[in-house]
Amino acid sequence: MSAFTPASEVILRHSDEFSQRRVLFAGDLQDDLPAQLETAQSRAHTQQYHHWQILNRAMGENVLFGLVATAEIAEGCDTLVYNWPKNKPEAQFQLQNLLALLPVGSDIFVIGENRSGVRSAEPMLENWTKLEKIDSARRCGLYHGRLEQQPTFDADGYWEDYALGDLTIKTLPGVFSRDGLDVGSQLLLSTLTPHTKGKVLDVGCGAGVLSAMLASHSPKVRLTLTDASASAVAASEATLAANGLEGTVVAGNVYSGISGRFDLIISNPPFHDGMQTSLDAAQTLIRGAVTHLNTGGELRIVANAFLPYPQVLDETFGSHEVLLQNGRFKVYRAVKGRAPKASR
Repeated sequence: MSAFTPASEVILRHSDEFSQRRVLFAGDLQDDLPAQLETAQSRAHTQQYHHWQILNRAMGENVLFGLVATAEIAEGCDTLVYNWPKNKPEAQFQLQNLLALLPVGSDIFVIGENRSGVRSAEPMLENWTKLEKIDSARRCGLYHGRLEQQPTFDADGYWEDYALGDLTIKTLPGVFSRDGLDVGSQLLLSTLTPHTKGKVLDVGCGAGVLSAMLASHSPKVRLTLTDASASAVAASEATLAANGLEGTVVAGNVYSGISGRFDLIISNPPFHDGMQTSLDAAQTLIRGAVTHLNTGGELRIVANAFLPYPQVLDETFGSHEVLLQNGRFKVYRAVKGRAPKASR
């Protein structure tokens, strides 16, 4: 990756500060700064599979993908550089995890875009470190402090759930549909008829809401769920288990962990990566669907009405239809046709 985010550009203004440090990078890591910044040692932890893919090429085993950072990845580190995400509960979960692993006296740097609410870091961490703002540039704030006391961290304490009809949906900080069924997913679900059969792939599964609802009225479906977020993978596994439903949950970047073909692919695809607008995942979802669908299989997605997906659907499938729409969302359906017979 050639371009740095504004947050990374601010860190680079202080590059001399890190040259002799053993640094643990974490949080919303959207570029390869951890692999590029000159340090005595660089390690990284991320909950996002596609961010791990970027860093793994250069850092190998020094970057960890998973729900929680481990003592092994933090071992020997004396400095934390934390990229603030847009979700405050997610930051609380990650920072409490990270600070519980680092020795007292470690330097703590928190960087984030002002619009992300990075200023919340000061009161959030005040029991363990006194943060002070040391730079403001690129519409970002950089904060620094020293760890005075380790917090205790218990990941189990962050689990929440809510009822959706007869279902129990299990959630974690940072997971889409954490507080309830969103309007877009509800619109998509309303187009799925009972007694659906076959192999179904749920891309960007979040808390597993779409799959759980589908399986509740179509018990013969065979479910595969995938998401780039380690929190979402854990939440989907927990949702299926809580409702006695079967399915395979895979961590991956759209189709990266998926093999085989499906009769139906469903998704409420994201159009943000952290604070940045990004249509990459949704376009990859659409363009790659034809190679992951059986002949006659369909892609069914819900998206904000203003997003430019009709053209990509037509380029990929030849045509599409709008099954349902309201003021904000449209549900698109595209079917993989049969290949024309070869002429003799």
